[in-house]
Amino acid sequence: MQIISFDALRSLGLPHIHYIKPDRYLDHLPRLRAADWLIYPEYWQIHALFYGLNKRIFPSMASYHIGHDKIEQTRVFQLLCPQHIPDTQILENSEKNAQQLWDELCAPFVAKIPRSSEGRGVFLIETRAQWHAYCDQSTVLYVQEQLPIDRDLRLVLIGDCVVAGYWRLQGSDGFHNNIAQGGELDFSPLPQKAIDLVESVARHLGINHGGFDVAMVGNHPYLIEYNRLFGNQGLIEQGLCIDELIYAYLLNH
Repeated sequence: MQIISFDALRSLGLPHIHYIKPDRYLDHLPRLRAADWLIYPEYWQIHALFYGLNKRIFPSMASYHIGHDKIEQTRVFQLLCPQHIPDTQILENSEKNAQQLWDELCAPFVAKIPRSSEGRGVFLIETRAQWHAYCDQSTVLYVQEQLPIDRDLRLVLIGDCVVAGYWRLQGSDGFHNNIAQGGELDFSPLPQKAIDLVESVARHLGINHGGFDVAMVGNHPYLIEYNRLFGNQGLIEQGLCIDELIYAYLLNH
């Protein structure tokens, strides 16, 4: 099996890999055409490789498209499993809409900047000044109810199965659970309802690689976000390596 990777670091543990720098891919067309799989291309490459060369790509096209934009992702989830999504409103950023949301929402609530990562674009809004500061830096008003939680789950999916996961405990700021924002790892047992939700959603949408963030309110799972690429600190601390699982998936498909 011939596999070409466009991400050297993420494919270090995979056998039979040939690495090509993304910006030099046009210099290697014969090798690309002969490959069985093209893995981890940049987002800007996927349409050329998938439609232009008719090649199999990993992660899947659905994984790329749905993981690329939080707003479009949320709209997909709202249609597919609305009972498992925090109450969310997405509006154009205008003075009228900003005032409407402030009047309708009960602070505290959560505001997000699309296409941010590691919790950097997620804000707890408790005051009008915080709301104005958020409105000044986001092109879209993207707000959600604040769930009564002090932790969430990161579930790692390869193929159509959750293969690993861990809890992320709230950091010292009393809001963010992201490890990059001071959250702490916890390896307590994972709720089966959360695993079932992620596997069902991924299977329906054709997602085959990524990290899903899930909040548990009592026994009810809420799907917060999907990330096509994810950090590996939690996996490393569990002594897990997913390279063999990825290779087995590529081989079987």
